[in-house]
Amino acid sequence: MAGAIASRMSFSSLKRKQPKTFTVRIMTMDAEMEFNCEVKWKGKDLFDLVCRTLGLRETWFFGLQYMIKDTMAWLKMDKKVLDHDVPKEEPVTFHFLAKFYPENAEEELVQEITQHLFFLQVKKQILDEKIYCPPEASVLLASYAVQAKYGDYDPTVHKRGFLAQEELLPKGVINLYQMTPEMWEERITSWYGQHRGRARDEAEMEYLKIAQDLEMYGVNYFAIRNKKGTELLLGVDALGLHIYDPENKLTPKISFPWNEIRNVSYSDKEFTIKPLDKKIDVFKFNSSKLRVNKLILQLCIGNHDLFMRRRKADSLEVQQMKAQAREEKARKQMERQRLAREKQMREEAERTRDELERRLLQLKEEATMANEALMRSEETADLLAEKAQITEEEAKLLAQKAAEAEQEMQRIKATAIRTEDEKRLMEQKVLEAEMLALKMAEESERRAKEADQLKQDLQEARDSERRAKQKLLEITSKSSYTPMNSSTTTLPADLPTFSLISESLSFDFKDTDMKRLSMEIEKEKVEYMEKSKHLQEQLNELKTEIEALKLKERETAMDILHNENSDRGNSKLNTIKKLTLQSTKSRVAFFEEL
Repeated sequence: MAGAIASRMSFSSLKRKQPKTFTVRIMTMDAEMEFNCEVKWKGKDLFDLVCRTLGLRETWFFGLQYMIKDTMAWLKMDKKVLDHDVPKEEPVTFHFLAKFYPENAEEELVQEITQHLFFLQVKKQILDEKIYCPPEASVLLASYAVQAKYGDYDPTVHKRGFLAQEELLPKGVINLYQMTPEMWEERITSWYGQHRGRARDEAEMEYLKIAQDLEMYGVNYFAIRNKKGTELLLGVDALGLHIYDPENKLTPKISFPWNEIRNVSYSDKEFTIKPLDKKIDVFKFNSSKLRVNKLILQLCIGNHDLFMRRRKADSLEVQQMKAQAREEKARKQMERQRLAREKQMREEAERTRDELERRLLQLKEEATMANEALMRSEETADLLAEKAQITEEEAKLLAQKAAEAEQEMQRIKATAIRTEDEKRLMEQKVLEAEMLALKMAEESERRAKEADQLKQDLQEARDSERRAKQKLLEITSKSSYTPMNSSTTTLPADLPTFSLISESLSFDFKDTDMKRLSMEIEKEKVEYMEKSKHLQEQLNELKTEIEALKLKERETAMDILHNENSDRGNSKLNTIKKLTLQSTKSRVAFFEEL
């Protein structure tokens, strides 16, 4: 009895010790995951679990996003998950997204998984038109997206219509032009074919390098009012704080880089920015909601930290990741080179095999034709021999008849003709007999000549037959001899995977390999700078080409603003540089007077 009570008490204490859990659903850009989380877990516990699951080490760019009454919010790392204002129905859903954007994607994004998540997120923002992208750039970006998904262009595989089900262009771009899906696909494929040799991660990075120059890339917009109550937009991004007209999200009116800002804070709906120069007055603005100010503050702190980190030496962790990334890139490059060599060898072997098969088929056809010629020669020879025999017999018969006619003529001459009439008649018969004898003699001579000719033809036919047999013998010996001496005939018809060079390769990354890779990277940078001008020319060419198909009445305000900026030669970076040439004090004063 006592044992049973003790057992029940032990079970009850064990049950009390078991932590309560709840289900969390995490939505990434290309996957969906569910976790059982303990009630006591903080945001960092859940965030770290997601990052470990994804194999992500560049965690500082990302966060877990959720919605509060149509307002975006991010999970706080030091606060319990269930203490956030999230729906309590299970599973609790969060979106794993990039919270902060790099200034230079190629230099800052180290891991391939980081690049891939950024690529998917930026691509979706462009397609959803949350980031404005001009039509010609949209086509170029689409071509890199196709390269990332399908690999190298192969006209035998990627036939017309293979992009019919793909979402590659913003709807606003498609609606702006009188162009069919086939016309868009033709232009995308034209560029797609030029990206041959780029791996998925390289195509995705090229996509990001182009996208990061778009005016709305990485900018979070918030509706604010200055002291005068003027409605404005605050843009927070990797470079600093920017003030926009609500009708123009492309071109800021004022910019404050992070190195000019000392402190940011808020009280209720009022937000305060303190410039680095203490002699300059602070400037303030108001937002619509308190939680919006909380979000602005989070983004300001995170972007400022990353801004300062970029201008310092890399931490040991980042140095380690970059070293591993370089080694992985070198390994992949060597692997691609090995595969390229094997592919080239396979293609050469296939071409050689095809050539041998074609030659063998040709030899078989020649042998068949020679056989047929031989058979025809034999048949011709038999016919000629038979005809010669018949002609010879006819000649003998004619000679015999001629002799008989001659005997008849002699007999008739010897016969005495008593009467004149009989004599004339006999003379006439003699004449006819002579004519017949002459004719028989001529015919006999002609048949004799014809028999000689037939004998000559028969000899020629036999000579032709002998030559045909000799040629057939040569062809037969050649067809059995050539493949055995060819270096490629040892390959089977199905051509198994080659491993001729792979056994001699090693993946020992020596200093010389890394130096060579560094030189190649520098060479790629130089080539990229050289190609950028050509790329801009291509973009302008496409823009000119499709300009005639544009429906002007469908142009949006964004299209008009972008065209005006393009005509003035204004880009994202040079606009910000121009704005920051003025003193901080004058910019603060200008903000107050807007």
